[in-house]
Amino acid sequence: MANGIGRCLREWGINKIFTVTVDNASSNDVTVKELSKQLTKMGTNLMNGNHLHVRCMAHIMNLVVQDGLKESSVSIERVRHAVRYVRQSPARLKRFQEYFDDEQLNCKKTLCLDVPTRWNSTDLILRRAVEFESAFSHYASSEIGLRHYLEHSYIEVGIPTSKLLSSDWENVKRITKFLEIFYLLTLKISGSRYVTSNIHFLEICAVAVYLKQLIANEDTVLSEMAKKMKENFNKYWGDPGKMNKIIFILCILDPRYKLESVGYALVKMFGEDLGETIQAEVKKYMTSLFCEYVKSSSKGVVLASSSDCSSLDTSTSGLSNSQIYHSLLSAQKIEDCTHPKKEDYLEESGIGHKGILDGTLGLVLFKSRLSIFS
Repeated sequence: MANGIGRCLREWGINKIFTVTVDNASSNDVTVKELSKQLTKMGTNLMNGNHLHVRCMAHIMNLVVQDGLKESSVSIERVRHAVRYVRQSPARLKRFQEYFDDEQLNCKKTLCLDVPTRWNSTDLILRRAVEFESAFSHYASSEIGLRHYLEHSYIEVGIPTSKLLSSDWENVKRITKFLEIFYLLTLKISGSRYVTSNIHFLEICAVAVYLKQLIANEDTVLSEMAKKMKENFNKYWGDPGKMNKIIFILCILDPRYKLESVGYALVKMFGEDLGETIQAEVKKYMTSLFCEYVKSSSKGVVLASSSDCSSLDTSTSGLSNSQIYHSLLSAQKIEDCTHPKKEDYLEESGIGHKGILDGTLGLVLFKSRLSIFS
């Protein structure tokens, strides 16, 4: 695959690749490593490709949520089988609609099926089924076919689906409320008409805080779901040493947050000691990345000396906001790189440190949502 990608890049005249975002198949790990070697031969593999591999956040969230849904699979499977039975025949669907109350007669919504491997479609089928709960109750009480179908369907080998219980509806309602934050997050990070990379880390942090609070919740169903999700979450985002530092840097470059706000989020996610250590490492990495861009984009311009770059480690560059931004993102030619300005972008507090950041983490939302679950 790497050879195919490399061939396409050469045909298109593209030889500078900053990052490659792929899903989490093991074959993609090999692909990115091989692609990194090809970029090294081209002489355009910045920082030896340390930043090249970016794991798809939406795909990771799908894996995380799927693990959580397994904890309530019985209730979900019963609802799924009931919906499938009704939709299998136009006559059944028409009969089902007769059980709508007068207000629901004008409802244009209808039951939908899901793709079990895509949790957002499962979320949709559950939300829609909850809206028709009363219709399902009336239908099941008068239609022996549904009861017979559920008794002879199987969740897995040897485990019959059985009939829908009131406890199943309660479980499904809690699950849909639980999944809401992940649904909104997926919409936000999947946007195609605006930049999303600058918000990835804060959204990851929000999920981490959310799961920690749910694990301690008195609702055992939600607590067990959160524990399973946290296990998968930690595979990708539990060890900061394995995380691509680019996601931190892109957040720093957002003038609402900057370094101080990212440090605040790191402490929320990993604790004070580890959070401060990671912040220092990110700052150091950003400095070295800046120096690489100075070297690669300053042909014909006086290059910053090694002493200038090393001084950035302690002074965090002192360059103007626009110079750092264009150096890191656009590889523009750097001017006045040896004449620090008073403004120190990295050390400034972002405007979101007290307000927007806490809103992004959703701490208030989490507490209010937890009160609904308890």
